[in-house]
Amino acid sequence: MAGTKTVSRILTLSGILMMVIGGVGFIIVMVLNAFVLDEFDAYGEVPIPGSAQVQLPAGQAQISFHTSVTGSPSSGFPLPSLRLNIVPPEGVADPVLTENHGTLTTVNSDTHIRIWTAEIPAAGTYQIRTDGQVNGYINPRLAFGKESGSGYLPWVFGGIFGLGLLDLIASLILRRQQPTVAQFTPAHQYTPSDQGVRLEQLKTLAALRDSGALTQDEFDAEKRRILGE
Repeated sequence: MAGTKTVSRILTLSGILMMVIGGVGFIIVMVLNAFVLDEFDAYGEVPIPGSAQVQLPAGQAQISFHTSVTGSPSSGFPLPSLRLNIVPPEGVADPVLTENHGTLTTVNSDTHIRIWTAEIPAAGTYQIRTDGQVNGYINPRLAFGKESGSGYLPWVFGGIFGLGLLDLIASLILRRQQPTVAQFTPAHQYTPSDQGVRLEQLKTLAALRDSGALTQDEFDAEKRRILGE
């Protein structure tokens, strides 16, 4: 019983600790991803409309629409019609563009949202040309970057929070299974008093007398002995 209580207490404390670490860590990572670790423009930007050379590494590049806004845009942020042309270095195959819309991210008055993912066949300097219907947008441009290397961290802290919750549930189950004190308390045993013992003996004597096993004299003698007369 004492061991069960100790395990339940440990599970409760560890559960609370892990939930605090998981929750606080998740919030911190999300804030860092939005303000510090976001690398959506790591390789450079090209104004819309406009052209520029961008140094791109081999592999996958994220292409985002980047603009300034007034107020707080909602998830229904209208995307303009855009055109993009990527000219590779001489002797290199054309990058493969795939439409891949991401989540709208807004920091202060700065907003960006992923539109394409480009498979870059080889590292080099690429000529980028952009165009589109961007009237009404403030300083619109296409940003070339990569996904944050810490994208897995929210899942890690979310998992820690979940483990802490499981610990709390387990501790509650153990507490419910702990036997109560009443289950270990032996039933009260009745101890007859001397007077009760004498009454039982007299009842037995009377039964023996009535059955003929004792005479009246024998009954009276035993009765006086029991009563101490």
